[in-house]
Amino acid sequence: MSFRSIVRELREMKDGIGSMSRRVGEGKHWRSRTRSQTAIVPDEPLSLTCVIHQSQWANLPPELLLDILRRVEESETAWPARAVVVFCASVCRSWRGIINEIVETPEQCGRITFPISLKQPGPRESPIQCFIKRDRATSTYCLYLGLVPSEPERHKLLLAAKKTRRATNTDFVISLVADEFSRASSKYVGILRSNFLGTKSTIYDGQLSCNASAVQPNNQSCRRFYAKRVSPRVPACNYSVGSISYELNVLRTRGPRRLHCIMHSIPVACVQEGGSAPTPTPKEFPYSSGELFSSPLMSSKGKEPATDFSFTSSARPLLSVQGTEEPLVLKNKAPRWHEQLQCWCLNFKGRVTVASVKNFQLIAAVDPSHNIPDAEQERVILQFGKIGKDIFTMDYQYPLSAFQAFAICLSSFDTKPACE
Repeated sequence: MSFRSIVRELREMKDGIGSMSRRVGEGKHWRSRTRSQTAIVPDEPLSLTCVIHQSQWANLPPELLLDILRRVEESETAWPARAVVVFCASVCRSWRGIINEIVETPEQCGRITFPISLKQPGPRESPIQCFIKRDRATSTYCLYLGLVPSEPERHKLLLAAKKTRRATNTDFVISLVADEFSRASSKYVGILRSNFLGTKSTIYDGQLSCNASAVQPNNQSCRRFYAKRVSPRVPACNYSVGSISYELNVLRTRGPRRLHCIMHSIPVACVQEGGSAPTPTPKEFPYSSGELFSSPLMSSKGKEPATDFSFTSSARPLLSVQGTEEPLVLKNKAPRWHEQLQCWCLNFKGRVTVASVKNFQLIAAVDPSHNIPDAEQERVILQFGKIGKDIFTMDYQYPLSAFQAFAICLSSFDTKPACE
């Protein structure tokens, strides 16, 4: 059997599983209607798991299966074709285990495959290039994987956020899908909360970080909702993983915004020679296996309505994953004044084309005692800028993750009258 036929049969299997699950649902609905009319009830159909385990693909020799899945992973390197790797991980537990071993982290391969990749650090050598589309009518912001907007069907949605203004603050609820922003949803990722002036923001992660397993949550800061909607391994809390502060511009002097980011979940040692950033793995990540290996593009239709649990004033401060290590601090790279253009300029390497007060580049703010090379101190970790109306680019790399970078960029969209 040729390699192309194997991939084609995997796609057909995925389509067959979808139609089979629909037929199972229809069968249950028919039996519930006819149960009161007749005493003869048809036997229960085989469950989806049983059908998968009895298929020819679930019983392949491990060596052959490993070779097939490795070839599939190496051949499909870009979206939307890389969805085949997600389909393979959804076949059965043995396939999922092999895919988990084959697929590397974004730091190692520079590719995003599963939702867990959004919490893992980016590559060291070259940044992952994304763009953000803002919808003013719905106050939503969508993060896509790609250079620039072109054909919508070829873009991979990574994360989405919805802005909500309150009396004393502004919230950006971050989700895996663009139509479900409830904090009780399984697609909930985290939240960015800004103060009234927009000068200080805090990044909250909706799941326990891999380097914060020793943190014991306080019951009063936990969100309470139905047990079947959360993982039984960790409490449903928000954990502070970073804080962002913008300097006040009291004298109203000309110049770009100045910001500092303290990444509580990333130690400063990660930018030193031989250092490494915390990287969550599928075994440590508290999402269930179905959520780990499902595509962020999956529709949320058909789910039960979830209640949005807001933080109350009586709740204690949300938890932080700060450890004993010194956290990494990021600062915006100082621009230079261009005499001929009469404006502040930064080298975005062609990724930013429109002047905006929101444009910035972040580098590590380190102390000389840390003995970090000058080249590493000048390396741009995150850059964000405008390229058109409601369209912005976002390029990030190690040690930030896509979730952390997206949250930092969202803080730039909040109104800051005291900083401009």
